[in-house]
Amino acid sequence: MAYVIKDACISCGACEPECPVSAISAGDDKYVIDAGACIDCGACANVCPVDAPVQE
Repeated sequence: MAYVIKDACISCGACEPECPVSAISAGDDKYVIDAGACIDCGACANVCPVDAPVQE
């Protein structure tokens, strides 16, 4: 299972540098996670101020 970023994302960018496999990038209206690259570590969820990343 991978993490996904919910619509609650405020595009603050806190999650992107925390990803050890660079699976997070800025999307059109929120950050997105490449499910194929995500290793399900939860580092993004640990730093998100609005709890947008969740396990799929």
